[in-house]
This record gives sequence, structure tokens and C-alpha cells, in this order.
Amino acid sequence: MTGLDHDGGRSRVRWALVSGDGLPVSGLLTIFRNVVDRARAAGLLDVPVTADLGYSWRADKKGFFPRGLPGAEYPDWLRVSDAVPVDLPVDEWGAALDEIRADVAAADELDEGRRAALRQRIEAHTDAYAEYFHRWFTDHDVDWVVAINLTLPDAVFVTAALHRAADRRWGDGRDGGVLHWDHDLFGSCAIFEDGRRFYPAAPNEFTPLPGSSPSDRWAVISPALLRETAAYPTDLVPELLTNVLPLIPDGGLEQRHHEFLGGRGIDPDRPVVLVPVRVFAVKGVEISVEVFAAARAAHTAAGLPEPVLLVFGSLDEDPAYAGVVRRAVARTGAGSAIHFLDGVPVSSHRDRTGTWRLDEVDLLRLARATSGAVLFTPNQPDVETVGLGPALAALAGVPCAVTPYNAFDDHFGPEYARVAVDPAAPAEAGAELSRWMAEPDAGLLRVNRALVRDRFPDKPWREYLAAMANKADQPPGGPS
Repeated sequence: MTGLDHDGGRSRVRWALVSGDGLPVSGLLTIFRNVVDRARAAGLLDVPVTADLGYSWRADKKGFFPRGLPGAEYPDWLRVSDAVPVDLPVDEWGAALDEIRADVAAADELDEGRRAALRQRIEAHTDAYAEYFHRWFTDHDVDWVVAINLTLPDAVFVTAALHRAADRRWGDGRDGGVLHWDHDLFGSCAIFEDGRRFYPAAPNEFTPLPGSSPSDRWAVISPALLRETAAYPTDLVPELLTNVLPLIPDGGLEQRHHEFLGGRGIDPDRPVVLVPVRVFAVKGVEISVEVFAAARAAHTAAGLPEPVLLVFGSLDEDPAYAGVVRRAVARTGAGSAIHFLDGVPVSSHRDRTGTWRLDEVDLLRLARATSGAVLFTPNQPDVETVGLGPALAALAGVPCAVTPYNAFDDHFGPEYARVAVDPAAPAEAGAELSRWMAEPDAGLLRVNRALVRDRFPDKPWREYLAAMANKADQPPGGPS
């Protein structure tokens, strides 16, 4: 066996999580939590899951680099590493990371001398991470690694190191391996910094792809990403596994919800409007602020309770963009009704001061119980590969206001009833959203929920999880 526990004849595998985009302010960690919930409910997963959330190689996330936030709290089922495998001063290490990432993004512009130098800089750090990963997987007797968004080249030597460590651990036929789980890819992630792409538009010689290790498995979350991978230089064909959505229990609010509201001075009759995104340049939080301000004004004019806006992300993540958002708040005069939650935890808990911090599910319960809404307003149409805001609104049974973005039709389509937001005139959508909140159309909201459950089914993931457990339950070397 490969370090498995057994329960009633079913195997429980051990996972490691390696995430290039799993910071506590990222929704991907919450989506991973949803997968863990399904795996645990099926008796297929042994917890805790050991995790590296990329703190040591995401120098662009200044507040978390290189060991994460001091005092950060995680749920009992997740054990997060603060290892920094490379022994360099923090400033020097951060500068090296930024330079490598920028050169990989601009590889087509490099002459052969600079390309050779880039190869050497990448190789200089690959062995340290490969040794770290292999030791980590061995110490924790890991069966499967779930690698989130490591195909994107935030740190190409980390991805290369993961392949090397996988070859050492699983290359002799040991069951298990690495599931590369991509929510974004090169073409879809058109983020720009100082006028240049943050990532290359397509794979290049410096970007390791899934399929270089025999134990690799690959999953993407959307048909568009699946189509994009067809042009990638790898023989491994990914599976389409749509995102797993949270389970929102029936029933009203509980004591923690009331304490959360009371701690922020929010009366329980005020509608809670959610912006379930990070405060990051492409997320369009400034548009959500404008929509909310107009909805708040309309509610007040109609003699209805004043709504409150809860933004999931932190103003500290992207200081330059935070200035854009702050100016929108000041311009609308709605600041007294807007709360930035500084990252939503994976699971609800009291922090070290005794204050409740609520997770995504509990915040959606607040929106549902108070006749609130969800705002999802990306300011670029070609970055979101899914955009789960409309799905979360449908599960909670509340209206959603949405700006146009390319992936909407793939996942929701024209049947999804929403308030359409024109980014050039967001106040019009705000007034309409106020009417939807005051007099919700139960029939339309039921249609939205049914559509979302159909578009994001659990069955493919349940089957995949069972297959992972069955694979790991065979003796090393394959079936006997």
C-alpha cells in the first residue's frame, strides 16, 4: 500500500496541495475546499492535506512573500508550509523571481545569449525545489499532488522541480502522481503589467507542461481552456472537470452570523450585497462600488433598509489598483456602507481576537437571509475563465449584477437571468438591482439555480476522486 487508511473497505488517499495561486485571498483555495468536502464525504481522503501555497515563489504578492502572513489561520484539515527552499536574502530572492518571470514572458524577444543565461538562472533554483518537494512528499507519504495553476509560469523552476520530484517518487510505477488542475492558461490569462503581458501568450521552451512525467494527470475547468490546450506541445490530453461549487445548507442565520454583523455595526435587517473577488486589477471592484452606490441610493429613496457591501478581498494585495477602488468609494460617498473583508477564510472561525471571520458559504447565507445580492463585474472581458459570481448568486437564491465577459456564455448563457451592467453607466444597473432585491422573482431565481446545477455537476469530480483512490490502492508497480 502507499500509506493509505481504510474505512469500511474504501481507501483514503493522502494529498499534497501545491498552488501557484492559492493565497488566502484567492477563490481557488475555496474551490479546492469544495473538492475536499466531496472527497471526505465519500470517505476517500485522509486529512490533513499538506500544502504549499506558493508564498516562497510569488514575489509579486508582497504581503505574503516569502512565508505567508504572520499568524495566518487555516482550517484543521489543511497544514500549510512556510518553507523557503532557496537560501538567499529576501530582497535578492524577490528580485531574481521577478526577473525570471518577466524574461519568460518576453522569451520571444530574447537573443540566444540571454536565453542561455535564462536557462542557467532557472536551473540554479530547480534542484533546491526538486529536493524540497521529494522530501516533503516522502515525509508525508503523499499519494497524489494536486497542483493548481502551476502550468502558468509564475516560477518555471518550481514547475520543473515538481516534475523531477514526481519522477523520483512515482517514476518506478508507484501508484499515484500529480494532478495538474488548471483554472487559467497562457492565452486566457491576459494580465498586463506596465503595458507588458504578465505571462506569455503561449507556452515556450521555458514553460514546463503537464505530460513530462508518466504519473501526470491533467484537468482544466472550461471548454475554452480545453480548446486552448489542443495547440500545446504535449501528448497529455486534459480532462474537463468543471469547478465544484459550495454546499449551502438550508435554514436561517445562526449565532456566528449575528455576531459577525454586530461586530461590524451592521443591523440584521440591512440587505447584504457581496463582491466575491480579490481586490486585483482585472476584477472590476470599482465598477461594483458604482453599482452598489446606485442601488443603495434607490433603496434609500424607496424607504427600504440601507444595503451594505462586503468585498471579499484585501486592499493590501494590489496597492496601485486599491487606489482606483478607493477613489470610486470616495466619488460615490458610499464608504460608510462598504466593508473590505481582507480575504475570506477557507472555513469560518474566530480569529485570535475572538472576532468571527466568515467563509464564502456563511457570507452567501447572509445575502440570502437579508434579501441581498451578488455583484460580479470584471473590467476586462478576456481574463475570467469561468467567473463564479453568478453561480454563487444562483446557489444562494439572490439576484446578480454582471458586466459582459467572454466566458459567461460558456458557463451560464442567455438563459441566466441577471442585471446587465454597462461599465460606462453602472448607475443604471444599480437602480435596476435595487428593484430586483426589493421584489425578487422567485421563478427566475429557481431557473438560475437549476441552470447552475446543470452546468456545474458533481458527478465528474466524484468519479475522478474514486478513480484516484482506486489507483493509489494498488501495490507499487501497478495491479497484481
